[in-house]
Amino acid sequence: MKTILTHQYTSLYQFLIAITCAVLGYNLYQEIVHPENSRLTLSIILVVLTYFTAEKYGQKEKNKI
Repeated sequence: MKTILTHQYTSLYQFLIAITCAVLGYNLYQEIVHPENSRLTLSIILVVLTYFTAEKYGQKEKNKI
């Protein structure tokens, strides 16, 4: 049986990126409309952690000669 996903954690990465985008978007909105309620620093930390997680455990391209 051939699978569509080429990497075991592809759907997990997509979910993590979607959650990160939603949290960042909400906190950007809060920063613009209600700056006192914003948690923008935590959102930026979440974006950085998501980036490093995807880089470390992401799919590596194989060198094809």
